Amino acid sequence: MIAYFDCFSGASGDMLLGSLLDAGLALEALQADLACLAVAGYRLEAQRVTRHGLSGTHLRVHIEPGERPARTLPAIERILDDSDLPERLRARSLTVLRRLAQAEAAVHGVGVEQVHFHELGAVDTLVDVVGFVCALERLGITAVYCSPLPLGGGTVHTEHGRLPVPAPATLALLAQAGAPTRPSPIQAELLTPTGAALLTEFATFTQPAMTIHTVGYGFGTKAFGPAEGAAQGWPNALRVWLGESQSAAPSAESDQVVLLATNLDNVTGETLGYLLDLLLNAGALDVWFTPIQMKKNRPATLLSVLSQPEHADSLAALLLRETPTLGVRRQLLSRTKAGRELRQVETPWGPVRVKVKLLSGQAIAASPEYDDCARVAAQAGVPLSEVMDAARRAAK
Repeated sequence: MIAYFDCFSGASGDMLLGSLLDAGLALEALQADLACLAVAGYRLEAQRVTRHGLSGTHLRVHIEPGERPARTLPAIERILDDSDLPERLRARSLTVLRRLAQAEAAVHGVGVEQVHFHELGAVDTLVDVVGFVCALERLGITAVYCSPLPLGGGTVHTEHGRLPVPAPATLALLAQAGAPTRPSPIQAELLTPTGAALLTEFATFTQPAMTIHTVGYGFGTKAFGPAEGAAQGWPNALRVWLGESQSAAPSAESDQVVLLATNLDNVTGETLGYLLDLLLNAGALDVWFTPIQMKKNRPATLLSVLSQPEHADSLAALLLRETPTLGVRRQLLSRTKAGRELRQVETPWGPVRVKVKLLSGQAIAASPEYDDCARVAAQAGVPLSEVMDAARRAAK
């Protein structure tokens, strides 16, 4: 199953989640997933509405009276770590929240740990992010796509005062991911930071060839009329198309990565080995070296670094600091990938983890984790190959 979000009037966390409820997600299932969080003081309401000739779902998060604390990112991480959610869902939720936190920190020019996020700490943002991640899992959505995003204009009131639209954090998230945008005459905030964080984390910004099974509309709270530049009124809504891909790889996942590259002709092998460890420890997805020839027939090395978009700036800065290079090239790439998860299996010498390759939610291959197998082999005094073969058999 794939999802295409048609954001003709922007996007927010509650609109995205509301559209999935309208497309078939059961409210009771969403409530059960969110109950895994040790967070109270709110109530969900999925209201059926019709506005400007469109009918859909407006998800409301009713917050009980009381103070809404400003939480730091570590506080949010503890809430997720202490939850009963499966590890995969905790990790995906934390990735979105960290992406949002990093954008806010960059805007304010401070470290992520130093920023207090009123919006991030609010219950409704946790509901939107964790609920969206759980909804994708519940509906069996393996790939997410999105239209270009309208941004609106004017100003918006925030905890930091009145800011221009799009909000600085929203714009930072879009720039980081290279997400396509389009102009809109509406003088209001159409895309919220939470909506931007979710879409830039999960979506590929293209319209897929697909067979549509169902369509859901998610409505926001705002109403757009003449005061916002919509003379005839304009629905504050988005729609999601759910169906099957018609591509050659219908069950694959998609995301975007950044490829960093620089040519090095005056570094030692020791330096390159040190750089590889440094880059991987700093968040690089992969690092590799390619022998090349530069001007004046000098042998050299092409250093390539694959990165999530949110880590690209820090990794490029690391390359500029640790190597003699004067510049780092970057490309935003879309990739198609199989799903994966870590599972633990039992061998005659103890438990080891295997990386399971998934297509359409089904396991089709498994690779033992080298570090686990090496540790077990050393402790038991048996050949590494025997441990790895046993792990593969157990995985089957």
